Amino acid sequence: MLELLLGDEAVAIAALDAGISGAFSYPGTPATEILECIQKRTKSEGQVACQWSANEKVAYEEALGMSYIGQRSLVSMKHVGLNVAADPFINSAITGAHGALVLVVADDPGMHSSQNEQDSRYYGQFAQIPVFEPRNQQEAYDMTREAFEVSERFGLPVMVRIVTRLAHSRAAVARRDPADVSKEVNITPDTRNWTLLPVNAKRRFRRLLDLQETLREYATNSPYNKLKLRGPKGIISSGLASNYVAEVVGTDSTYSILEIGVYPVPVEMIRQLVGHCEDILLVEEGYPFIETQLNGLLGLPGKAISGKRNGRLPLDGELAANLVRDALGMPPLETPVPEEGLPGRPPALCQGCPHCDTFKAIQEAVGAETKPLLFGDIGCYTLGALPPYNAVHSCVDMGSSISMALGAAKGGAHPVVCTIGDSTFTHSGMTPLITAAYADANMTVIILDNATVGMTGGQEVFVTGEGFLGLLKGLGVDEDHLVMIEPHQKNHEANVERIRREINHRGLSVVLACRPCIYVKKKVKEREAAVAPAAATA
Repeated sequence: MLELLLGDEAVAIAALDAGISGAFSYPGTPATEILECIQKRTKSEGQVACQWSANEKVAYEEALGMSYIGQRSLVSMKHVGLNVAADPFINSAITGAHGALVLVVADDPGMHSSQNEQDSRYYGQFAQIPVFEPRNQQEAYDMTREAFEVSERFGLPVMVRIVTRLAHSRAAVARRDPADVSKEVNITPDTRNWTLLPVNAKRRFRRLLDLQETLREYATNSPYNKLKLRGPKGIISSGLASNYVAEVVGTDSTYSILEIGVYPVPVEMIRQLVGHCEDILLVEEGYPFIETQLNGLLGLPGKAISGKRNGRLPLDGELAANLVRDALGMPPLETPVPEEGLPGRPPALCQGCPHCDTFKAIQEAVGAETKPLLFGDIGCYTLGALPPYNAVHSCVDMGSSISMALGAAKGGAHPVVCTIGDSTFTHSGMTPLITAAYADANMTVIILDNATVGMTGGQEVFVTGEGFLGLLKGLGVDEDHLVMIEPHQKNHEANVERIRREINHRGLSVVLACRPCIYVKKKVKEREAAVAPAAATA
């Protein structure tokens, strides 16, 4: 059966066909569509537990818990989300997997919607687990299916690494018959393996180390690692980058080519290529991961190894066919040039967005004569850094606005204001707010509650409106300096005055700017109407 699928969708459907019992994720481009696809299809293709998690760490731990009871689980996230999930991820290589556990990470070369270009293959190497890197949508499907089998075969979590260009492009994908797997609860037979006291962790780490040679043999024999020895010039490519090499080189017998799709790096295949060729070009999307291992500290005597480290390919951004042509000394192919004089269209907050009214009120409240520190966070509201608001002075990682504001306040700065979205707050903002409340830090936290995860397509949030006030009180915020406002032009003067009063307060204050995004306003009203009768009955 052929289906036209995004790379994300190919991964999602492969997981369903592999017989997963659950899928876990936190929305983040370019990985968001994986869980969304599973949510759309789960009703027609079997019941699967799938709900957005509070953050990536929680998502990974939920998937790990499902593996513990012998069921297959998928956890997906973008590359920086793996930073958040790193603690359980690294430790899960020590516990091992009982039911298959597959992690899909979507990297973002070129930083289309991310803070950095980090390469998740390093995480796979760090954890010492198998990693799959598909070159196209069909391989995204096939490799994900195999990843579940490999996870159970070796008793390890397995990573599938994709990139933006694959995640968000479509191609025809051939599906296979769904796997016949049991979904009965089957608790791990030896719970000591999952209890990482030093006596158990040392034993399990030794097991992981002992598996490495077996994993290398598996990678060497994998059909996704392909070696063609032909001419004297060598190319090693991986994942999506193999498409650019195939497009540029074609059937030219001058080049011997090794395509890598499964890690650990297949050492024996590389040894054969290096023995056959004097000049070797590394083409990989992301960091010079394979290139660095091949070069080592001192390089290979008598061999010319080139790629990103010596400048034949750029260290940053996405690859393209013309970049590969240039690296091979070929003239570039002509590409259409856009007409000159077209006006720039920088991203901007939507017209009528409640965040616009909040930022206007903040700017007027602090006053033109002061030089406030306005810490920002990750979300669509980060666009408040741009004119006409210029109301965001930092954007580092999820939840950092509150933590950084707390550090600045402890250093004596005033006024210190931070903005954070509703979903980002429940992701990573609650813990620093507990610290700020305990210290009664001299800072103002403004929570932008638009009742949705706006940046990634309008996913549902865990708390909004009146429920948010109860959460904030529970975290220790003083009720006398906990204010809810409706960010709207009609309330502008009153909002400015309330924000100004809280900024001038020498201690912690929290302002909840609450107004649903227009795209989810109807859903929010329906949710509130459904909850109201139940609350009245209780």
